[in-house]
Amino acid sequence: MKIIEISKKQQLAISWWLNPMYSRHDAIICDGAVRSGKTMSMSLGFAIWAMCSFNGEAFAVCGKTVTSLRRNVITPLLPMLRGIGMVCEEKISQSYVDITFGGRKNRFYYFGGRDESSAALIQGITLSGVFLDEVALMPRSFVEQALARCSVNGSKMWFNCNPDNPSHWFYNEWIRKADSKNALYIHFTMEDNPSLSEELKKRYKRLYTGAFYERYVLGKWTASEGVVYPMFSPEKHIFSKSLRCEKYVISCDYGTVNPTSIGLWGYRKGIWYRLKEYYYDSRKEGQPRTDEEHYKALKGLAKGYKIEKVIIDPSAASFIECIRRHGKFTVVKADNDVISGIRRVSAALKEGRLKIHESCKDIIREFSLYRWSEKAGIDAPIKENDHAMDDMRYFVSAMLREKSDDFFAMSVTR
Repeated sequence: MKIIEISKKQQLAISWWLNPMYSRHDAIICDGAVRSGKTMSMSLGFAIWAMCSFNGEAFAVCGKTVTSLRRNVITPLLPMLRGIGMVCEEKISQSYVDITFGGRKNRFYYFGGRDESSAALIQGITLSGVFLDEVALMPRSFVEQALARCSVNGSKMWFNCNPDNPSHWFYNEWIRKADSKNALYIHFTMEDNPSLSEELKKRYKRLYTGAFYERYVLGKWTASEGVVYPMFSPEKHIFSKSLRCEKYVISCDYGTVNPTSIGLWGYRKGIWYRLKEYYYDSRKEGQPRTDEEHYKALKGLAKGYKIEKVIIDPSAASFIECIRRHGKFTVVKADNDVISGIRRVSAALKEGRLKIHESCKDIIREFSLYRWSEKAGIDAPIKENDHAMDDMRYFVSAMLREKSDDFFAMSVTR
């Protein structure tokens, strides 16, 4: 694989360590719009820098999870490295790759910075450099532990991310203090990726609204405000006719004190339709229901349909066990990444890939009430009027997950 066109900013992200104007820096930070070529140029530059600067050393390549890191960074990177003559021997089960080039050999370990406990995973290792992809999604404790491991002379730190809330610790501690941290800061837009077609640029601009548009298209660090789904329109998203669909899925947000929301979804000609729902609020009704009672309601919702799977809140351990014990439905634990899920739902609504039947009164009601928190520095929705919103988010993250989550564009020859 050979890259045949790169922009000036991509070139700088790859080769800054060779430039006398910038080589004195200890770190590089690249942020900005999605699909602007940050990850491709930085990962390639990181590997080339490491192989040209060290021999027999260890490096860390970090993502939110090792799975996402391999999918978004490692899998596209290794063919590029092999294309310029590097020998890459990946040990997937041990989460590292050995790279040999020009008589030198270095090891690159994979780490996931998912939560506060992740800091322990990287503790103790000595590194000559670290590349943190999507650093804004990682807890501060993990990032700072990773940086503390870079104790070899000449080590450098490479940061890459899309913008988040302007109160985010990384924005305030690194981007706003880039000079004092001795870091080179490069801000990317979609125009900095010459391999991204005008058609794709227009597509991404159509996908996002509100804070997500400001962040992912304009590349700004901006706060969320107002309703979470301002693009929801009764005229566009609510339907009244009965439909026969190609396949069916159920999603569930389970509650004991809080409401339980279960939705039946049908797929037809590229669109997912919420056909029916079950919504039970024990506070409003004055009486809680057991797992068996909720299961009976789920079974009633599914009657007459061939259900492919039931996607359910991963914390609902007792209800998951109840469903599995009956042996009628395949249960899948939902992805509970709230912000990524909201982004995917926003894109699906904006593209018209979600429709809601007029009988689904509770999810329609929640669309108008589901709002962002107004607390400074909090980039999360208010935990009220969110139960149908959550079951929809679980469904979308499982069934409409954007291919663009895992995509980056560049021109290549083979």
